[in-house]
Amino acid sequence: MNDIADIRHASSIGLTSYLCAKLSWLSKDGLIPVPVVHREISNIMTKLLEWVFGVSVLGAAWAFVTFDILKMSIPRPYREVAWPMPLYLLVSFGCYSLATVGYRVATFNDCDDAAKELQAQIIEAREDLRKKGLKF
Repeated sequence: MNDIADIRHASSIGLTSYLCAKLSWLSKDGLIPVPVVHREISNIMTKLLEWVFGVSVLGAAWAFVTFDILKMSIPRPYREVAWPMPLYLLVSFGCYSLATVGYRVATFNDCDDAAKELQAQIIEAREDLRKKGLKF
């Protein structure tokens, strides 16, 4: 697989499953069976740790490109584009989040049956409380 297909595949199946698939060579040699590897990674990698790992990898790649840590002689225009990239990603994430919340609010379904049931329960509760001496 090429790198982009690898990344799409990893994001669709989850990082733990992807790592287990990549570590399947261990089971071919008989060193560690794949279910054991998957169970161990699942125990260690919570969703938070998966996100922290992903952000760390992206942050390290950004630092390598921006500060030319590995002395790869990256052209200056590329470094100038990479420098504000975290800000661009943060603004993009904010726009996506705002659009998602707006869409969900706009398409929120009214639950007429549940509203009628709740009104009936409120009336029943008021009658019960009136019988017990509470005035409204």
